[in-house]
Amino acid sequence: MDNIFNQLYSVNMDDKVKKKNDISYIKWAGEWARLKTICPDATYKIYENEDGRPWFDDGKSGWVKTGVMIKEVEHIEYLPIMDNRNRSIPYDQIMSTDANKAIQRSITKACARHGLGLYIYEGMEDTEENLALAEMRKEAWEIANKKIALSDNAKARVKELCMAVEPNEGNPLKIENPDVLVDLIKKLKLVRK
Repeated sequence: MDNIFNQLYSVNMDDKVKKKNDISYIKWAGEWARLKTICPDATYKIYENEDGRPWFDDGKSGWVKTGVMIKEVEHIEYLPIMDNRNRSIPYDQIMSTDANKAIQRSITKACARHGLGLYIYEGMEDTEENLALAEMRKEAWEIANKKIALSDNAKARVKELCMAVEPNEGNPLKIENPDVLVDLIKKLKLVRK
């Protein structure tokens, strides 16, 4: 196994790296294609619940479980099923497309556990979460700028809302908490002239 890990870890994946809002990630198709080129015997498994559904839930939210097997070594990855803002989707609202996206991301992470592309994720915690956070920051920033242009009253209200959640500068781009961003975006959308 050490030889496989070292071999995969040393593979340059830079040509498969994508950037979104200055965050690097690897799309699942590029990861899987490269892995199969190097390890044609590699397989993946999508675990199912007792009813044959490819995701699990605890009555609150859901997650997927996948595994990637190389030379009889399986790395298993669990990944929550999230919306485009990286918030867990309530279990009774999960659609098959939501689960499918989580499955593909989970397989990518399981491949990285074998070493392939792992260097891309070093120092980054949950890349998908970082991408979603960056998207929310951008959305809050854009809405704030549109609302500021409406009137002096709107400008003052936007400043008040932003300073309440980011007291140093009132800059939505510096907010770290996705729940705070979601709430701010809702409030900014309500600002009128």
